[in-house]
Amino acid sequence: MGGAGSRMAGLIAALAVLAILVLLSIAVGAKPIAPATVLDALLHYDRTLNDHLIVRSLRLPRTEVALLVGAALGLGGAVMQGVARNPLADPGILGVNAGAALMVVIGIYVFGIASLYGYVWFAFAGAAGASVAVYAIGSLGREGATPIKLSLAGAAITVFLGSITTAILLLDVATLDQYRFWAVGSLAGRDAQIATSMAPFILVGVLIALACGPALNALALGDDMARGLGQRVGLARAGSAVGVVILCGAATAAAGPIGFVGLVVPHVARLLTGPDYRWILPYSMVLAPILLLAADIVGRVIIRPAEMQVGIVTAAIGAPFFVWLVRRRNLAEL
Repeated sequence: MGGAGSRMAGLIAALAVLAILVLLSIAVGAKPIAPATVLDALLHYDRTLNDHLIVRSLRLPRTEVALLVGAALGLGGAVMQGVARNPLADPGILGVNAGAALMVVIGIYVFGIASLYGYVWFAFAGAAGASVAVYAIGSLGREGATPIKLSLAGAAITVFLGSITTAILLLDVATLDQYRFWAVGSLAGRDAQIATSMAPFILVGVLIALACGPALNALALGDDMARGLGQRVGLARAGSAVGVVILCGAATAAAGPIGFVGLVVPHVARLLTGPDYRWILPYSMVLAPILLLAADIVGRVIIRPAEMQVGIVTAAIGAPFFVWLVRRRNLAEL
């Protein structure tokens, strides 16, 4: 894409598409609701009308969670790929999914947590704790947190935590039955309480991540060049990692481990904007909710009146798209 004007125009167009998908997300489902009724429910809520209840108590909170989770995954994935200088980085690379999964299982098995709202806080704590552990291990040594060390630490922590999770699940079938509904990645059943609880964390993560744009541009040139430009590499990586932990931890806690959103969307943003992270980050923050809402809408209608979980749909969309993307361009250029 050309200069700042065209990039801004593209971002505005993406926001318009997102607004349309928000309305579709509220209108489309097992019971279609006319757009006029949706707007009436939003502007003149009447709890005695069944369609208004569906809009306000079920579909609006679900859409709000999708917006928050999508923005967090897209932005977190972009920052993660920048700080790790790894085009295949996703929330799994810093142990986010593994830590969240383990704590959800512990919450069910040890504490008897049975509600989705209860899972959220265990998942967030596990995601944050595992990510901090990965960064601490990857920072050991004279070179600090290099991309290779972070990737290796993330892989080791993921395998270690995954083995503990599997061992607990094999011990208790009831825990497995409850856990699998969270692990598939879904927006169904997410209520306003979850959106309200996660919003402050995601807002803080968004502010941190957007502020990291100039630092990520410097890091993309290599550590030595970044230092030559006056960038404090260790501080830049630490700040970026904090943003990733908050964003991906909150998103995974709220909706489960949804794959490919944080992996694919930053590449699409990069194709549209070029290598400047000051544009990649806001584009990723808008494009990811577009993908997530579109996948959620498809999941609701493809096997109506049943529903396909959004994590399955994003995998079905994201996997072939990413293969095409890698084949189209040299992976080193992504």
